[in-house]
Parts: sequence; C-alpha cells; structure tokens
Amino acid sequence: MTRKAIAVSGLVVVLAIPTLAAAQPQLTLDWPAMADRLVTQLALEPGERVLLVAAPGMFDDLIPHLRYAVMRAGGVDIGVIDVLKEPFPEHWDTGVLTAGAAPSREAYRSMLAEVDVAIMLPGATPGHPAYAALQDLLRAGHGRTVHFHWVENGSAFPLPGQPLPPRHVIDATYQRALLETDYAALAAAQRRFASAMRGREIRVTSPLGTDLRFRIGDRPVNFQDGDASAARAEGGVILIDREIELPAGAIRVAPIEESVEGTIVFPLSQWDGRPVDGLTIRIERGRVVGVTARTGQAAAEAELAGVPEEARAFREFALGFNPLLAVPERSPWIPYYGYGAGVVRLSLGDNSELGGNVGGGYVRWNFFTGTTVTVGDDVWVRDGRLVPPER
Repeated sequence: MTRKAIAVSGLVVVLAIPTLAAAQPQLTLDWPAMADRLVTQLALEPGERVLLVAAPGMFDDLIPHLRYAVMRAGGVDIGVIDVLKEPFPEHWDTGVLTAGAAPSREAYRSMLAEVDVAIMLPGATPGHPAYAALQDLLRAGHGRTVHFHWVENGSAFPLPGQPLPPRHVIDATYQRALLETDYAALAAAQRRFASAMRGREIRVTSPLGTDLRFRIGDRPVNFQDGDASAARAEGGVILIDREIELPAGAIRVAPIEESVEGTIVFPLSQWDGRPVDGLTIRIERGRVVGVTARTGQAAAEAELAGVPEEARAFREFALGFNPLLAVPERSPWIPYYGYGAGVVRLSLGDNSELGGNVGGGYVRWNFFTGTTVTVGDDVWVRDGRLVPPER
C-alpha cells in the first residue's frame, strides 16, 4: 500500500491505494501502445543506452514491451535495475538500510555514468540509491530521465469531501492522457503562457480569499510537455528539465522570491498531522510572515516551527494545461499531480531544483482547483477553468 501526504486545495490527505480485490472492475492496459509512446517521446538516437528502474511487482507486464520498443527504435537495451521491494520485512534493521544507502548511491553513480536515458517506473523514488545516483548525474549535466509514476507514487488526489474514483477509472484516465494528448498543442499553449508571464505581474485569487502576486523575471520555466528528447535535455538549465513526466501537462516556475506578496487561504486542511480550519498564510517578499486560523492555528505554527528558517518561504507556482487530465465535473478528483487544465499549485519550501534561492529541504505541495489566474490584464484561468485569452 502506498501512502503520500499532500495538500489538496489546502486539505492535506494521506492517500492510501490498496490492492484491488478480484471482484472490482479492472482496465486491461495497452502495454505495447504505452511502451511505444514512452519511447516515441524519448526520440531515441541510434546507440543511446537505455536503463529501466523498477519496483518489483509493479507494471511488470510493461517491461518486456518497453525493452523491445527501445531496441526497435535503435536504442541499446541495458536492462533493468530493481529497487528494494517495499514494505520491508518487519525484522529488518532500518539502520542497516540507512548505512547502506550512501555507498550504494556512490557505486551506482560510477556504474551508471555511461547511461544516456533512464525510465523511472512506478514505485521507484529518489529515496532509492539508483534513482538518487541518476539524479546526481543529471545535476552534472549528463543524460535524461522519464518519470512514469502512475498511481503507485501517489499521483491521484481526492478533493475535500469527495472520494477517489476506483482504480480502473484512474488507469483509464492516465492511459488516455499518455496515448491521446496532442503534445504539439500542449507545448504551444505552455510556451504562450510562459511568454505572457515575462515582464508582467501574475495574480492568483480564490473565493476563499487567496490573493497572491508575483513576478518571474528571467527565472527558467519548466515545461512538462512530454518532450524527453536529447535535444530538449541538452537545452535544459535546471534539474527538472532533464526529468520529464509522462503523462504530461504542467508548467512550473520559482518566482523571484522578493516579488511574492499576499495571502494563501486554505479550506479545512491538515498541518502537523492535525486539522486546521480557515488557515491563512501571509507572504511578504517571498517569506512566510504570518499564520492565522479559525481553529487549529497551533498545528500550522508547529509544522512551520519544525521547518528550517530558510525554507519558510514560497516555493513555486505551477499550472496544469492538459485537458485530458482536467478535474472532472462529475465525481471530481485531481489527476496526475495537478497536471490537468486549470489546476494551480502554490507550494512552500525549497525551490532549488527549480532554479530558485530557497533551500532547506522542506517541500509542501498545495493544489487549488477553483482559482483565477491573471497575467497582467489577461485572465488565463477563471474559477478553475483554463480560459486563455484570444491572440
């Protein structure tokens, strides 16, 4: 069972996705088509060496099709690295695992230095030494990866008061987005929005009272448009330019810290493991300077008190653009990390992977589905719906 704590429209939930019972409906995934799409997005060059990083028992049926697709595209299949299967046996000493992680990571860095491409399959995370070693190589400007997380990495989020749909509905949503997205149109829409942001003030508001303003200056904008080619990676300037998510859909940017001013207002949410109602966080020059709430204020203050001082700051603005991952009108939920059209992410904490100046390691994602986003005088999102202005 996978668990991930996250804030959704301000509500922190612990998402637990159990193994499906045999009686529940299941979607037969199109493994060959999914493999072909992943390799197509990589735009492999002849002779590129491709590694898969997998969690045992997760998406095993995809692996042979993916390896075959790599070879058919002219790439070199160099096999699969399995991370340790979780949960670990109860009698294992966690100190042994902790002590072994650093030397494993170092050994993997050396061993994987000649890998051109890696595909991170569901269940593999940066906490695993092989994955961490590949990120070290990416930071050094070598190679590229595809993040193919699916549900096993906690990518689907319920809205307050709404249950998640059954697993076969999530699978169908993700598979359709992977296979049917118009990647050229997605990239064009993202770049148009990024261009509009340059030199203009961005404002995010909500009916609850969120009113946040910022500028991005010349900060890099990360385009999660599905382009995982070598040319794209070589033109990247930050770590996540070399880590491409599939399904695709969002832009991400760390605003100029000193430009971030205003308030973020949450509905019922969870901080420090406790409920907080009516939480308002005040931001001045990119820093968290005030916390108030109708109830549970002490919990929010306690969580932030445990965060390094440098990380008590605004992290990033993200906006989803993929219409195939939009929040459904009926039985609503947030697909794939908020990559759907109109979903906004206002995160707190460390933004170093985005090219920002905030460190400290703490990251808190906050998804919002009913906001309005204005760039200069133009409304791009109205009440949670993407409404790009006419050209």
